[in-house]
Amino acid sequence: MFRSIAAATIFALTLVIGTGTAFPYAKTGEDCTKCHALNVDQARTILDGLIPGVKVLMVQQAPIAGLWELGIDTSGSKMIVYLDYSKKHIISPATRGELVSLKTRASLTQESLQLINKVDVSKIPLKDALVMGDKTAKHRIIVFDDPD
Repeated sequence: MFRSIAAATIFALTLVIGTGTAFPYAKTGEDCTKCHALNVDQARTILDGLIPGVKVLMVQQAPIAGLWELGIDTSGSKMIVYLDYSKKHIISPATRGELVSLKTRASLTQESLQLINKVDVSKIPLKDALVMGDKTAKHRIIVFDDPD
């Protein structure tokens, strides 16, 4: 359905933002910029903790409601990053298009991927497994190998 993690992340962020309480006028067609503002100096202050020495070239509304589009320069390399209206999350090429928390610097995309890819080891059939060591050990390591 999505061709990249970035597209899926932006879609998911759009769903969250579109239904969140941070935008009370979204359903009535009001302009969110009446309550949410960001200038170059504020953007630089927010990003400086994540990208030291960042130069913010421009700040404008992103094509997706609830996001700002920031043009930045880091050591001569220019790129576009997206910052949400809460000023708590960023999406950028430096994060491979993943949604990152500015507070914890954790990839919320990776956390979600780990959740949906979590394997219940109790459901792995071990009937034909080669067991080494104590069969009743508290901790087990399961190794998968393809002998071909």
